[in-house]
Amino acid sequence: MLKIGVFGVGHLGKFHLNNWKEIKEVEIIGFYDPNDSIAAEVSEKYQIKRFENPNELIKLIDAADIVAPTNFHFELCQLAIRNGKHVFVEKPLANTMEEARELVKLVKESNIKMQVGHVERFNPAYLATKSLKLDPMFIEVHRLAQFNPRGTEVSVILDLMIHDIDIILSMVKSEVKNISSSGVSVMTDTPDIANVRIEFNNGCVANLTSSRISMKKMRKMRIFQKDAYVGIDFLNKKTEVIRLKGEADENVFEFDIDTPKGKKTIAVANPVVPEVNAIKMELEVFRDAILNNTPTLVSEVDGLRAMDVAHQILQKIRYNSINS
Repeated sequence: MLKIGVFGVGHLGKFHLNNWKEIKEVEIIGFYDPNDSIAAEVSEKYQIKRFENPNELIKLIDAADIVAPTNFHFELCQLAIRNGKHVFVEKPLANTMEEARELVKLVKESNIKMQVGHVERFNPAYLATKSLKLDPMFIEVHRLAQFNPRGTEVSVILDLMIHDIDIILSMVKSEVKNISSSGVSVMTDTPDIANVRIEFNNGCVANLTSSRISMKKMRKMRIFQKDAYVGIDFLNKKTEVIRLKGEADENVFEFDIDTPKGKKTIAVANPVVPEVNAIKMELEVFRDAILNNTPTLVSEVDGLRAMDVAHQILQKIRYNSINS
């Protein structure tokens, strides 16, 4: 039985508690949260013990689930790692690049598992692409959200866009060549809307737009590659694949088009989207990595790479605002 402690039981922390309670081979030892009113509510609702000192909880667990605000990630992750405890930490990995690099160093020196909560890797619409051979030449992303004061302690880059940065980095098997970006602060002191272009050494280009002051929600990624288009709707859990028809294509909508090279048959398919709970699945994968001594699916190195690109974007935005 894996003993879990949850650090931070705000909005997202409660989702984690609900899911941990349904996961087998796990026992929730308790939680830590400095907010007395939230802690009282959680203790009563979930009948889970509150620890007022994180050190006391750390001593009793095998793994820490850190769902606290980003500026507390480093302190809590470091405490857990130095005590030999496995760590699941919400994205972004840390508040600064220095903190993130130090955490990666600590994990490497220890014998623990660390997973970063890039939950979109477990989105059913994205999981539906796993059977496809993705080799993107061009990627277009729109992630738009209505304004919510929660999460505004970090920029829209680290709050929303980092989800797509992580997926793109895992998908494109090449190093980043160049980044250009622009962004503006509207409702907060950090960028609330941004547009980014990432160029890779293999020629792939990704255009990303993120906003947390939109009138409507949207979380879409469009992938263009040789003879195929893949559309992923993370919000509505839908996936679409359009490509030239192959001999093995079945159960697809087809239509013909005339091209300079003659008539071509286009196949439009909607891959089966699995019915999964993304948060529960990522926590189960973390549990399995510990129990089976296997690598985590989204490692601390993955978290560092996503943060590195995100901070390069922020530096470009700051430079452009100073020199505009």
